Amino acid sequence: MTRSFARGVPAFLLILSVVVPAFAHAILLQSTPAANAVVEQPTTRISLTFNSKIDGQRSRLTLIGPDGSQQTLALAPQNTADTLTASARDLKSGEYRLRWQVLAVDGHITRGEISFRVKLP
Repeated sequence: MTRSFARGVPAFLLILSVVVPAFAHAILLQSTPAANAVVEQPTTRISLTFNSKIDGQRSRLTLIGPDGSQQTLALAPQNTADTLTASARDLKSGEYRLRWQVLAVDGHITRGEISFRVKLP
């Protein structure tokens, strides 16, 4: 019994190493604007790319302005399954935070925040 257990452990570990990544949370790979970027226009395109497919209908982006006001951004239809896009308009100079919450197709919810600054002429 001990010998068959010892043979089964490597096989189990191999299966586990293949299955576990399929259940991982969505990880933000790239954003526009990037973290701590400076935006020099009152309108900017928002784009977030993740390491897995995202359910755009159950995900959301919230823009927090320099005065603490919150605005839910309307998501554009997804062109690719791993990316969310939106547009932020009428931005004023100051510090902004983009708060995101996404639902990966594996059912896990992931949240995060990106800070950026708007500097208008």
